[in-house]
Amino acid sequence: MTNRIKNTFVPVLMCFSIVLITGFSLDSGFKHDQLTHSRVKRAFEEREMEVQTKLGLAGIHTNAFDIYIRAFKKEGSLEVWARERRTAMYTLVETYPFCSNVGVAGPKRAQGDLQIPEGFYSLSKFNPESNYHLSLKVSYPNKSDSILSRHSNLGGQIFIHGGCLTVGCIPITNYSIEELYIMAVLARNSGQLDIPIHIFPTRMNYSNFKQLLYNAPDREHEIFWTNLRPVYQHFEQNGTLPGITINHQGRYLYDE
Repeated sequence: MTNRIKNTFVPVLMCFSIVLITGFSLDSGFKHDQLTHSRVKRAFEEREMEVQTKLGLAGIHTNAFDIYIRAFKKEGSLEVWARERRTAMYTLVETYPFCSNVGVAGPKRAQGDLQIPEGFYSLSKFNPESNYHLSLKVSYPNKSDSILSRHSNLGGQIFIHGGCLTVGCIPITNYSIEELYIMAVLARNSGQLDIPIHIFPTRMNYSNFKQLLYNAPDREHEIFWTNLRPVYQHFEQNGTLPGITINHQGRYLYDE
């Protein structure tokens, strides 16, 4: 799918990060605000040209562009896609391997279950002073997680971050998080208020999906994974993202 769309497990250290909430405003001063933090400033000084080159090679101009982050737990792989806002189709910019992995196939349903979430989220906070160099917060738990979980404490400190330690976050090394953080800041600065983060148990092609269902521990997992797959298929076929909502049963609904 990658080339076609272009054109067209467990340390005991908690992955909790001290979160500095940075306001999401409609102005273009977001980058300026982020550069007041020393790690972000240094990352931009050392890596921005490299990031701009990668985006340029993907045909992306950063004056008005969106990014989309897609992760696969089994493969330990995180992809960053981008599109110019005047177009609908995304192009793959970079793939980052997880530095370490944890948990098994299946959604996160409780604090301390050592699971990386599965589902459709967004980037909810930029954390320029993370315990793990830099980090981007995943908006777990979402409405679906809250409805489908049987637990009162679902947790919530889920980040994509630097380093290689995790009990449920996605670590991609300091070097890689600098690139991803810069791309996210540039996208936010250009006006992208919602940066989607989709996390799948595996690449949900036919053979993987068949194996996933074969190994499902119960019917609940089968229903959940079957509910995730249409977004994967739609993106693979079209290079675009459908609209996603969540119904009162915690199921994802799609608007193409």
